[in-house]
Amino acid sequence: MSIKSNTYILILAMLGAAAPAPAQDATFSARSLTPETALKAAQAALKKCRDDGFQVAVAVVDRGGLLQVMLRDRFAGPHTPRMATDKAWSAVTFRTNTADLDRVTQPGMPQHGIRLRPRVAAVAGGMMIEGAGALLGGIGVSGAPGGDRDDVCAAAGIAAIRDSIEF
Repeated sequence: MSIKSNTYILILAMLGAAAPAPAQDATFSARSLTPETALKAAQAALKKCRDDGFQVAVAVVDRGGLLQVMLRDRFAGPHTPRMATDKAWSAVTFRTNTADLDRVTQPGMPQHGIRLRPRVAAVAGGMMIEGAGALLGGIGVSGAPGGDRDDVCAAAGIAAIRDSIEF
């Protein structure tokens, strides 16, 4: 090969090495609950609490923590809509059910300060809604006597939509 040919090959090789790598996609797709699915979960949670004799509020938030559905039974306390929303929001924000958040934020625990933040509801009754390995939203229930009973109702809401969110 001639020097001229070698020079061209060298230049082409250097240009190829200097070329930018293909960019990663600039966008992504994320699954979200439809309003109908969020409503179905809220209605099932409300029904479970009613069947158990409790008047509650139920909130469903999307994966970003924004309210999608709020249901309040007629005799649920005036504080329950806000508390249900904060429970659902906390579950999504911290990517954990609020009963677990309650356990790890007790006084003396390293994460105790989280409880002092606005909107954080570190008490049972808020659960993540997950489907096919993705966080889709959260559900919060407030008004039953004890967070453990709120949890039972929230779990009933998730169970009602399980088949439609798993695929």
